[in-house]
Amino acid sequence: MLSQDREVYFGLRDIKWRNRPWDGVRMLLSYFVLAVGALVFLLPFFWMIGTSLKEQAEVYTFPPTFMPKSFRWQNFPEGWNHENTMFPQWTVNTLLITFGVMGGVLLTSSLCAYGFARLNFPGRDFWFMIVLASVMLPGPVTLIPLYIGYQRIGWLDTFKPLIIPAWFGGGAFNIFLLRQFFRGIPIELEEAAIVDGASRFRIWWQIFLPLSKPALATIAVFTFQGVWNDFYGPLIFLTSRSKYTLALGINAFKGLYNTQIPLMMAMSWLMVIPMIIVFFFAQKLMIRGVVLSGIKA
Repeated sequence: MLSQDREVYFGLRDIKWRNRPWDGVRMLLSYFVLAVGALVFLLPFFWMIGTSLKEQAEVYTFPPTFMPKSFRWQNFPEGWNHENTMFPQWTVNTLLITFGVMGGVLLTSSLCAYGFARLNFPGRDFWFMIVLASVMLPGPVTLIPLYIGYQRIGWLDTFKPLIIPAWFGGGAFNIFLLRQFFRGIPIELEEAAIVDGASRFRIWWQIFLPLSKPALATIAVFTFQGVWNDFYGPLIFLTSRSKYTLALGINAFKGLYNTQIPLMMAMSWLMVIPMIIVFFFAQKLMIRGVVLSGIKA
């Protein structure tokens, strides 16, 4: 019996030994495919950095050069202080709109999600389906009614159309993500708080929000990226040059007969840096929030 066990053991060990080289090959192929895919996605980013350091004439050379022949670091201060731009003011405008929208989205979407996850009221599932159905509504469909409405109440050429709507729900995707996360929080915590006399608002503020940091970080990163890069909204609702955002102001380098591409790429590179920093510090919470939000339906 012992000899049979030894034969079985050594046989399994031989099988494992035979499979190890193939496991290593599969792992190397997986890393190779991932590296190639990452390089393909990062190629435009590296091209932007290289173009931001080129001379204006070198941009139009053929065949094109990936790296500049001489690094022209002056493109960054020249672009920032260009006579046709107001980048300090545009940066302040972009930060004001971004953090105004983020505050509204995080607060109102978490309130709506808490209601759909924990409160029992007539038609709850029906209204939740209506909220999800709004995701399928294209933005251009509502553009004309919104523009006419904002014009009649005097909101055009102000930041109100870009900030205030975020304080009324925060978006269907954000509500759905937080609702899924809230449903995974043990109901015993809520019941204990109710027994202690806590109100629904206090339960949401002191229990659900602190426990939902991963999901909130995910929504914060997505919202920051969307608002920071938003070109469509400011283009429609803002007309004064002093109220432009960075995404809209970068087009100031486009002329009727010439486009200053190196300066445009330099400012685009500076515009990308805050998003990289935000994602770098929030990536762990962000990934955790996406994973945990799908555990319980």
